[in-house]
Amino acid sequence: MSISLARSARPIPPARHRLSRLAPLDNAAIAALNEAIGRPQLFRPRRDLMVEGRDIAGPHLILSGWAARVRILLDGRRQFLNFLLPGDIVGLYHHQRPVAPTSIITLTEVTTCVPPDLGALPALDEAYAISHALDEAYLLAQIARLGRMNAMERIGDLMLELHERLELSELTHGRSFDLPITQETLADALGLTAVHVNRMLQAARRGGDLIWSSRSMTIPDPQALARKVGRASIRVTAG
Repeated sequence: MSISLARSARPIPPARHRLSRLAPLDNAAIAALNEAIGRPQLFRPRRDLMVEGRDIAGPHLILSGWAARVRILLDGRRQFLNFLLPGDIVGLYHHQRPVAPTSIITLTEVTTCVPPDLGALPALDEAYAISHALDEAYLLAQIARLGRMNAMERIGDLMLELHERLELSELTHGRSFDLPITQETLADALGLTAVHVNRMLQAARRGGDLIWSSRSMTIPDPQALARKVGRASIRVTAG
């Protein structure tokens, strides 16, 4: 009895939280996910999960840590296209011998696992499809940020997106969330300089919009910030 109770009290992994909120998962899907999550792979920071133009060896379901899609130019300049968070899936394609459209690098220590195969479980296939649709929405949001928003709008819009995404995986703390990246990385994601990012973050703090301290971000009033930057939620949940 005590062993059974201990097992039932184990926390649900963030990746399973996210997928189960995208689509209802039946017992078979949950069992398959748990089995996959039980075989994690560890990657140190600044390691390649995929390399642009190379064959994708296999898909990854991110269990913990942060990674990013990135394009690196010949002179070393970087453009982060989007961040990859626990519960995100990369490299899961229907066609044979897929090629990586961008590189994916780890920003922190990252653990991943090989997700259950496509086509094996209808409930998981639905979650995968919605996850793919969200990936597309995040990339389109990044195009709008870089193409039309000013510096303050870019920062505010991205922070709201990250909060929404981490909330799906139960990784927020009210209006706060861990932000384990540097201002230089944020600058590379937003097409700004690190100095400009620092200046905008200080202004956002004075205005009561954002508070970044000790690798944590707090959004005091998400709805007010969303109105300022003209953001509508793009969350999709099973509920």
